[in-house]
Amino acid sequence: MSKLMTRRTLITTALGAAAGASGIAVAARLANRFGLIPPDNGGVFGIGETLTYAAQRILMSHHSLAREFSRSEISKVAPVNGDPPETEAYQSLLHSRFADWRLTVDGLVARPSSFTLEELKRLPSRTQITLHACEMGWSFVAEWTGVPLNYLLSSVGILPQARYVVLLPLDPWWESIDMADALHPQTLLAYAMNGEELSAPHGAPLRLRLPRQLGYKNVKYLSHIKVVDSVKNIGKGVGGANVEDGYAWYAGI
Repeated sequence: MSKLMTRRTLITTALGAAAGASGIAVAARLANRFGLIPPDNGGVFGIGETLTYAAQRILMSHHSLAREFSRSEISKVAPVNGDPPETEAYQSLLHSRFADWRLTVDGLVARPSSFTLEELKRLPSRTQITLHACEMGWSFVAEWTGVPLNYLLSSVGILPQARYVVLLPLDPWWESIDMADALHPQTLLAYAMNGEELSAPHGAPLRLRLPRQLGYKNVKYLSHIKVVDSVKNIGKGVGGANVEDGYAWYAGI
């Protein structure tokens, strides 16, 4: 048995035993020891969120892949949840085909940078056909093309203390993800859908595609990526606008 499997088995067994035996504090301390406490652990469902996140990270390796589909399985209809931003700033960008838009990448990086849409399109890309899984029923399979987030982060040089990537959009629905998902090969900054430029309703000019988590984590209208060691000082400190609205920070599937 490998050392990794032995460690996973040990941690998983200990987490389960601690939680099942009224030793909730023990389970929380064990998860904390391995850096597996989610930002929303202090809420009403905090211990449950912690155990869900910790168990998922332990049992599912960072290299586990979401299912990818064939072109024949692409959905004929791609439902949209929510309207594009109605702000003057966004409408102006849309009118100019995002000529003046920039993606800022900063925080705990060696080389803070800014990218135009055309510059992003010239970077190495990945195309994948994956499920956008929505807990409210807005699910569909589509082909997505974009820059792997791990490539972009490597190009700016993430610092060793980095723990989260905060995704800030042109609307209020910001989110954050951990480094395991940020560096995963299927995590994309998508600028095209089904072979065409991303439409405004689906998040133009750029959106996150995170096929290992539920749809609300797939932030649309991206404009700013910040690498941080904590989200405590962002918003209400729980990791995202959806979390502030009652959803779980970790929405793994």
